[in-house]
Amino acid sequence: PGGTPALPEPTATAVAKKAPKPTFTPVSKVAAPTLAPTMTARPVGQPTSTTKAQAAQPTKATEKPSAVPTQAPTVRPVKSLHMNSPEYGMQAFLWWRPEVASRDLQLIRDAGFTWCKVNFGWREIEGAGKGIYDWSHTDQIMEMATEVGLDLVVRIDHQPSWAGGGFPGNGPPDNPQDLADFFTALATRYKAASTRHKGHIRAYEVWNEPNLAREWGGKPPDPGAYIKLLRIAYAAIKAADPNAMVISAGLSPTATWSDAARPDDWYVKSMYIAMGGSSDGYFDVFGAHGPGFKSPPEIDPAEVASRQDLGGNRFDCFRHVEDLRAIMVENGDGAKQVALLEFGWSSDSRPDSPYYWHRVSEEDKADYLVRAYKYAEENWSPWIGLMSLVYISDHEWTPDDEQYWWAITYPGWPEFKPRPAYEAVKAMPK
Repeated sequence: PGGTPALPEPTATAVAKKAPKPTFTPVSKVAAPTLAPTMTARPVGQPTSTTKAQAAQPTKATEKPSAVPTQAPTVRPVKSLHMNSPEYGMQAFLWWRPEVASRDLQLIRDAGFTWCKVNFGWREIEGAGKGIYDWSHTDQIMEMATEVGLDLVVRIDHQPSWAGGGFPGNGPPDNPQDLADFFTALATRYKAASTRHKGHIRAYEVWNEPNLAREWGGKPPDPGAYIKLLRIAYAAIKAADPNAMVISAGLSPTATWSDAARPDDWYVKSMYIAMGGSSDGYFDVFGAHGPGFKSPPEIDPAEVASRQDLGGNRFDCFRHVEDLRAIMVENGDGAKQVALLEFGWSSDSRPDSPYYWHRVSEEDKADYLVRAYKYAEENWSPWIGLMSLVYISDHEWTPDDEQYWWAITYPGWPEFKPRPAYEAVKAMPK
């Protein structure tokens, strides 16, 4: 493929209705220099005006009890931090339309999957000001997921304006303690032992693809700064809910070395340097992304690297996850599992799209997803845990949206329009 496309400019609005696009970005083949990570975090950006149109009525950190007594839900059973190998998940977009969210959660359950990955935008919950929370959407999502029996892995990023970090772009807060305080509130509300609020967040993904500048406040990616953020987030989550699973951010597969991106393998090595060689106190499970690009799931990364028609890089295939796993093992983390937080294949048929070169047919997408789960079960057990594919389609996506082509369903409401991939993964043995 050609070089990396230009990164999009941040939008002018503070709250975007659509979920962020995935960042399986084609990249140029630039050799990565062996540089050490920056070990000190610098403030990124300055706060701007407050977010627009905060949903419902936000509440202060301390809520007043209702005058009408209600029956408290029963305590939910605590699940292990160690997952079966593999476990099955799909990503869905549950925020804006509860009737669509309810339908999509049932589709995941009816396919025999047990996890849903969902984005909780920090700015959507605490956007009105520090300590002022709007739990209306999250309470609804948690209740619906509990009713259908799905575990949630919740991705947290997209800071509010008052936290700085290059707002309205996605970036780490100027003060990491602000994120820690938010995690304390979130994990306390949805902890395993809670009887007050229905629903438990089983797993948290702390940020997303921080090896890209567009996910790091427009600044050059800094693994040392990310590790500091991850450590303080881990401590806050565990203090509130020791049974919650903390997963490190999935990284964008890339070999680009520039102010816009850092190679994912270099970034992981630098994370371990910043952690002093031990991930204890930073994450329970290592997060990864594994797009298949143009190759079937079984193909060896060495072969992909030798073939320009398949991309010419080791990261241009599903099994690049094994390269990241090898770095974990080299650093003594062989006992920890990997969660594949995003993986799939794109059928993007737009000739001007940067994803066009690695398009596959809808039928191949279906076949490759089934074979990816089979390969992982046979070759990655016991270290592979959750494998969350992309996506149940957002009902508003159109063919102009890049995500549309990765999805396993077509957009639609109230009608349900499966693609071959949904039917295939529903029918496969689990």
